Amino acid sequence: MLNTVAKIKSTLDEYVVGHDDVKEGILLALIAREHVYIEGAPGTAKTMLAELAAKAANLQFYFYQFHRDTRLSELIGEYIISREETTQKLESGNGKGELIRQQLLPGGILTAQMVVLDDITRAPGEALNILLRLLNEREYQGIKLPLLTAIATSNPTQDDYYNEPLDLANLDRFAIQLRSQGLLTRGNWDEALSVLDYYVDHIFDKDSIKGFEAELFEKPIDYLLDVEVPQKVRKRLMKFLSKLIDDYHLNETNSLLTDRTFLVKAVRILKAKAILEGRKEVSPGDLSVLKYMTTFRVPEEIAERIEEILENLDEKKK
Repeated sequence: MLNTVAKIKSTLDEYVVGHDDVKEGILLALIAREHVYIEGAPGTAKTMLAELAAKAANLQFYFYQFHRDTRLSELIGEYIISREETTQKLESGNGKGELIRQQLLPGGILTAQMVVLDDITRAPGEALNILLRLLNEREYQGIKLPLLTAIATSNPTQDDYYNEPLDLANLDRFAIQLRSQGLLTRGNWDEALSVLDYYVDHIFDKDSIKGFEAELFEKPIDYLLDVEVPQKVRKRLMKFLSKLIDDYHLNETNSLLTDRTFLVKAVRILKAKAILEGRKEVSPGDLSVLKYMTTFRVPEEIAERIEEILENLDEKKK
């Protein structure tokens, strides 16, 4: 399992310099089989990293770029209507009848193991509502989806990008939430120079990337049950959540701290972190992944301090 994850990470590192948080977030999502939301300006490697991960993991992959006129059929597929003659006696008398059948020809999102949903904030309401239900239930009209992970990307919600923010309830469908910033914007000049040097000597061709035999993703997710979560980690998680609510006054009016996310999905992400580090037991330090779960669920000034809050959990109030 660790070998598979290491190979995927190696591919991400080979083609994309920096963006370590986004890389780790995607790997955690793949292991935990959760969904990811990545927000960032154009050209900050959001979509590229998502596609690289899918190709490296050798998953059945589907990419869709949303636009204001996106139709539901573009996501789930088209319905085909067929007519058949029947010899059954009609109520009106003798003669042949006609039987009309409607059959769904499944589209990419119903057949892919990993989907990349580019510019999701441009999706019209009808398509978005059904899409988010699909992501949550991984089922459509009785059809079980092979979907493991969906990665949604979006530009910042500004007038310049002609998009609208997802509301908190919709964002909550994505357990992991990330911000992607450019190397130039952050002033990471050494990493920026590495990118420049690479493209002086290479031409990137995503079709040349070879996938690995990733048996990990063919197995049930039961492997997470093999990872222990000690009581000290459980208590520390509860202490962290209590601190956010009691000391930082987070509530339903300014945040979205749901039981589903922080009592259920957080456990899966913590276990995924342990697996990523080659362990079968979650350590207190693994709670750092909570920074990926609070990005858009709490006010920005609090989200930026999550690691600091975790480090100072044991400090007593003055």
